Amino acid sequence: MIFVTVSQNRIVSHSYDTNTIDCTGRLRFNFQARLELHPTSSNRTSATQRVDARHHTSEVAAKYFPQRLEAGRSKRCVRPVAWSRCKELQYPPRPHFSTMLTFRRALVAAAFFLTIFYLISSSSSNPPSTTTPAIPKADADVETAKHASTTAVTDKSPSGANAAQQNPQGQRPIQDMSRMTLYEKLAYQFPYDVESKFPAYIWQTWKWTPAHGEFNFRDQEATWTQQHPGFIHEVITDKVAVHLIRLLYASVPEVVEAYNALPLPVLKADFFRYLILLARGGIYSDIDTYAIRSAVEWIPDSVPKDAIGLVIGIEADPDRPDWKEWYSRRIQFCQWTIQSKPGHPVLREVVSRITNATLAMKRNGTLRGVVDKNVIEFTGPALWTDVIFEYFNDKRYFDMTHSAGSIDWKNFTGMEVSKRVGDVVVLPITSFSPGVGQMGAKDYDDPMAFVKHDFEGTWKPESERHIGENK
Repeated sequence: MIFVTVSQNRIVSHSYDTNTIDCTGRLRFNFQARLELHPTSSNRTSATQRVDARHHTSEVAAKYFPQRLEAGRSKRCVRPVAWSRCKELQYPPRPHFSTMLTFRRALVAAAFFLTIFYLISSSSSNPPSTTTPAIPKADADVETAKHASTTAVTDKSPSGANAAQQNPQGQRPIQDMSRMTLYEKLAYQFPYDVESKFPAYIWQTWKWTPAHGEFNFRDQEATWTQQHPGFIHEVITDKVAVHLIRLLYASVPEVVEAYNALPLPVLKADFFRYLILLARGGIYSDIDTYAIRSAVEWIPDSVPKDAIGLVIGIEADPDRPDWKEWYSRRIQFCQWTIQSKPGHPVLREVVSRITNATLAMKRNGTLRGVVDKNVIEFTGPALWTDVIFEYFNDKRYFDMTHSAGSIDWKNFTGMEVSKRVGDVVVLPITSFSPGVGQMGAKDYDDPMAFVKHDFEGTWKPESERHIGENK
């Protein structure tokens, strides 16, 4: 409603009800104006007259609400009788914009669908290549990779299903894992990409974290953080290790079952390092180790890092006749420090063997018979060494056509610099065991000395190996 006050034939005030203005800003036809006639000299009596404003409100609105009406003209009427009302109010009809907007929308929609059609037709005419890079093959002869030299290894890629299995790229189709072997499940769940970067993770295990008051490896733990700024450094406790394995291997329940079934904490400690590196990659090192140099220096400059997926070191190279009384293998690779990319075939094979052996012994009721002396062969460096040598001689990964023979301990005994075999860099005994004073190991200040091991927990009794211990 519009309220107009008239004094002596002059409008002195007005008000209006916004509900009386339609979507165009024009006044509706059923508006009524309220005129309050104030007394004049000839007529002292006041009167209020309510008049029909069907033909007058337009003039009042045009005078007192020009902005409202001007804004209304720029909008379109939404009521079907709006234009007849506009004509009656003597407003010139405006062009109907609904047709113009629909045409614009049609143009946009047409352009969108044409673009989609072009992209689909282009992708159909040029399908992406299904060939994916895989683990680089190398001649079976081991080559020395010195820091000051340029080492070249002839790389060849495996063909057929192995190549697609080793390093799938992009999206992978969902597969039925119920019919897969354990090895295939692990390959599907944790694919290996040799060209990826080494993850910036440092994994260590102990019964307490550094925040705990009884954590007594602060000096050792701090060296890893100092030598690797920007890395994610985790000290995994007993309880966290259990839940972490359940999380990472939820789709492979056999692994979780095997981990929980292992009777000795030292077995779980060994198994955990393989599991975490297979799933996440990075560096695993025992809690009683010092980082002397950054892992960035472990791989020689002459070796491209996008061609390496595993870095290992020699633990033992006994040259005495009675070496079998002291060590399990003539050349024994250490597993207290390992660097790996996720999904490496060596880790996949180790996890598969431990899982299958554990579940088989559990079904047979012989798992509780595993004692400390069996640890080396079951989950320790003996198993680790055997799988590595088998990998070096596996025709799926290495071209053995021009090989002079199998790769064995003779290729690594007495070595003083790193060697590359395919996608594996093998470090000399000085790298992870400097200062031991035997088997050719040099001192801590040697350029090839990378990690110092205090040997405070490797061969201790079960009561002192805490990972996996339930309290």
